[in-house]
Amino acid sequence: MTDDLSVPWSAGRWTHPPASTREDGDALLVEAVEGSDAWRHTAYGFVHDSEHALLAPLPAGRAVEVDVALAYDQLFDQAGLMVRAAEDTWVKAGVEISDGLPQVGAVVTRGVSDWSVAPVPEWAGRVVTVRASRFGDALVVRAHAEGEPWRLVRMAPFDTDVPLEAGPFCCAPSRAGLVVRFLGWRTTAADAALH
Repeated sequence: MTDDLSVPWSAGRWTHPPASTREDGDALLVEAVEGSDAWRHTAYGFVHDSEHALLAPLPAGRAVEVDVALAYDQLFDQAGLMVRAAEDTWVKAGVEISDGLPQVGAVVTRGVSDWSVAPVPEWAGRVVTVRASRFGDALVVRAHAEGEPWRLVRMAPFDTDVPLEAGPFCCAPSRAGLVVRFLGWRTTAADAALH
């Protein structure tokens, strides 16, 4: 991808403050609060709005990328990126531990949430990059582990006129002590094609 602009960690604002943050060289270490999550209604009947997302504006015609070390392995640990228009309109995408494996996926929420995942056990212990691109009236999510090609994770409708914020996120729905190492955050040119 071209036209990369690094986003400093200080440029974002937290949706909900994490337990702690610490810069380590260029990396940002984020400790999630136990019980943190983002979900609305579907199947579970609850609203969780306690994720830790570090957000900055995402202009039309741009994409956001987040690099995260996949060094977590407990049930429902999750990290990646969030794109948010409002408290009930957002996408979180990245890698979550589910059914005993790392799963790449996305939750798309427009009033209610949906969820899609695919197992990626070969990504464990590696650096994963998640990308969300504004593409016409859609948000296109892609991801890859270091040294591998991009794979399409999700394409979801998103109003072109709605201002969006985006950046790294993490959650620890079922435990204390999750620390996620984010290695990079940048914006770049939006995808010019889907394939």
